[in-house]
Amino acid sequence: MDTLARTDAEYWRDVLVAGGATSLTPWTRTPAPGTAVVEAAVPEELVTELVGMAASMGVSPTVPALAAHAKVLSVLSGDRDVTTGYVAGSGHRPLPCRLTTASASWRTLMRHADSVESELLAHKDFPLDALRTELGLPLTAPEVVFDPTGTGDLPRDTALQVAVVRRGGRSVVRARYRTDVLDEECATRIAGYHLAALRLIADDPDAAHGRRTLLSPEEVRHQLDGLAGPRRALPDLRFHQLFEQRVRAHPDAVAAVQGSRRWTYRDLNNRANRLAHALLSAGLGREDVVAVVSGRSLEWLAAVVAVLKSGGAYLPVEPHFPAGRVKAMLAWAGCRLVLTESGPAAALGDALPDVRSLSMERICEESPEDADPGVAVDSGDLAYVFFTSGSTGEPKGAMVEHAGMLNHLLAKIDDLGISDGDVVAQTAPQCFDISLWQLLCALLTGGHTLLVGQEAILDVRRFVDTVADGGATVLQVVPSYLDVVLSFLERHPRPLPHLRCVSVTGEALKKGLVERWFTAGPGVRLVNAYGLTETSDDTNHAVMEEVPDTDGVPLGRPVNNVRVYLVDEHLSPVPLGSPGAIAFSGVCVGRGYINDPERTRAAFLPDPYRAGERLHLGGDYGRWLPDGRLAFLGRRDSQVKIHGFRIEIGEVENALLRADGVRDGAVVVAESTARGRRLVAFYTGGHPLPADVLRDGLGSTLPPYMVPSAFHWREALPLTANGKIDRRELTLRAAESDEPEQHADDDSPRTPTEQRLAAVWAEVLGVPRAHLGRRDDFFARGGTSLSAVGMAVSLDREISLKDLVRHPVLTDLAALIDSRSAR
Repeated sequence: MDTLARTDAEYWRDVLVAGGATSLTPWTRTPAPGTAVVEAAVPEELVTELVGMAASMGVSPTVPALAAHAKVLSVLSGDRDVTTGYVAGSGHRPLPCRLTTASASWRTLMRHADSVESELLAHKDFPLDALRTELGLPLTAPEVVFDPTGTGDLPRDTALQVAVVRRGGRSVVRARYRTDVLDEECATRIAGYHLAALRLIADDPDAAHGRRTLLSPEEVRHQLDGLAGPRRALPDLRFHQLFEQRVRAHPDAVAAVQGSRRWTYRDLNNRANRLAHALLSAGLGREDVVAVVSGRSLEWLAAVVAVLKSGGAYLPVEPHFPAGRVKAMLAWAGCRLVLTESGPAAALGDALPDVRSLSMERICEESPEDADPGVAVDSGDLAYVFFTSGSTGEPKGAMVEHAGMLNHLLAKIDDLGISDGDVVAQTAPQCFDISLWQLLCALLTGGHTLLVGQEAILDVRRFVDTVADGGATVLQVVPSYLDVVLSFLERHPRPLPHLRCVSVTGEALKKGLVERWFTAGPGVRLVNAYGLTETSDDTNHAVMEEVPDTDGVPLGRPVNNVRVYLVDEHLSPVPLGSPGAIAFSGVCVGRGYINDPERTRAAFLPDPYRAGERLHLGGDYGRWLPDGRLAFLGRRDSQVKIHGFRIEIGEVENALLRADGVRDGAVVVAESTARGRRLVAFYTGGHPLPADVLRDGLGSTLPPYMVPSAFHWREALPLTANGKIDRRELTLRAAESDEPEQHADDDSPRTPTEQRLAAVWAEVLGVPRAHLGRRDDFFARGGTSLSAVGMAVSLDREISLKDLVRHPVLTDLAALIDSRSAR
């Protein structure tokens, strides 16, 4: 092979290995086979300016158009590096042309495009298909093609071909497109983006192109206003005032049920009033934070209502939380008053220094004052604080105001159709913000709340029985738990005659689960809800009565009075259908993080499009669908959701690094079909440490859902080329590291019960059967309370969760089952 051919081969090998062609996200409501063309006229004075500019720079006349094309592809794909097809002349197949838009100005982008174009044309005659075959790459044409000559036909695999050509004595941007991928409206917008980029180049070639939008004023206005949630006037009242209206209207109606206990609206209001007066007598001031340390009970409900009535801000604290974390939360919040119930919660409250603990039981027994306190509370006053995981190692308390809370409650009522005959199941832990609407929403309509205890949730048969026997009409769970419930119902069908709406949130909802739901529960609506703690909980609802026709499950449209923008790094809207950072505006946006101005400034910004309003950037990415629904694409940081709980990986890693004997460490998320998502920790140190020691150590400062399911010692952690921990490599190793070598024969399950248990464990844990030994511990192998529930379902409730906690070793659990069957 001669020198030129070798140079050609080296050039094209570098181009092909660098990455595949940039693709387009389909945008059409009615895909149909065929092709079509749209054109955007280029004013002659603009053509003259661009030709003169190219000549003065000493670049090809096609370079401004190629630079504009690179910029358009960049904003459409969300990537700085793009690869388009390039038609080098009549009769030539499109060649891959790789460009980067990382340069600061239009001028530097044009010089880069000129360099790329010149090098590509120097190597255009190389037989590229042979090299593609050698590298194992497909021979298909690029999905997007730039045709500087305007002579090329639309290749079969190409979705869009763009050219700037002379037609009928005038210049036009011509976009030829496949109608099964794009519709006319979208193709017209893309042609307009090219024209806008050409205008910006001519106006100021030295301007920073990253700060200039290509969107038309009409598209910007559509995104800011047309895609917002419906406008609904909010009453100039707070939640507790609307609740008090319900109390006066039907005082003897049932407000809440917990097991065999029932409270009427009068009962609840009287108890809440006594607690509210006690808080005020204890010196509670406007917006003072009140922690409620309680289980999920009727008393908890009364305490929440009491805090709102007294003008305080509610802070949930679960009794089983580590004392160190509780102290940190109360310190961050500046909390000086705690409401506690009897039992372990009271002991936790008493153990906190500088905090006054008030017994709810004693107050309700001794206080005679049960009149409404009538404290003036403004719509902008603080309603509650929920702590979420923080990347710095410290939790952060998201503050939500009364207007945001009420707007969310009313949006749930509107979109889920909650009325006076409804029973809303309360299933979520107190620290999970969805617990609040589950607790309070029915009280605004004259319905009632059904409190489902944790014991029932951990026993799926009891859970289904509680929901059915309690007449629940509205239910919300995380998708992973809905999967468990469906598995149970598929094995043990039973009617749920009252249930009419199930909402899922907290995790990505997979289409397969939606298909299973509508197969098992026709006629029961499914709502995919999405939102953040910082945005008063859910901001989007996708209400489904059948399986969606999209590839995934959309997040839905914004709810009442909520605006969602998809923006770039400069807060400019991205093109419709393109990936962008999800930003929230409107009444939903909270006040920030309590006593944490630095993190508040980073995530809560002035809305650049509406004076005086706040904007929140939560770290999620999404894109708009043609019908105006939002699709979720992922996160941009280390924050994840597991079983509905939001977790900052950094906070878990900081706890790991504080453990004795740990020198360095990293935490990644492992995922499998059988075991779902779970945290896996890798660490270095002098020697491996017992997993239970690490688990207990992290559990002393972190809640259980943040403690990794597995810990793996390494002599050294893998590093990237720039010396950082290689998290991708650790993620790949996580699943492998969870699987030990096959057990020796003498440790393999022996008895029929052990072998049957091992088969169920393998299915539930996602572990090969040969890797399970009779002395394995269920929880040490990555089992969670949720997977334990799944195992109990698989065994037809031969065992309970309590049995598994007491006998987590396989051989011990098998012995327990055998002893019961022998009776």
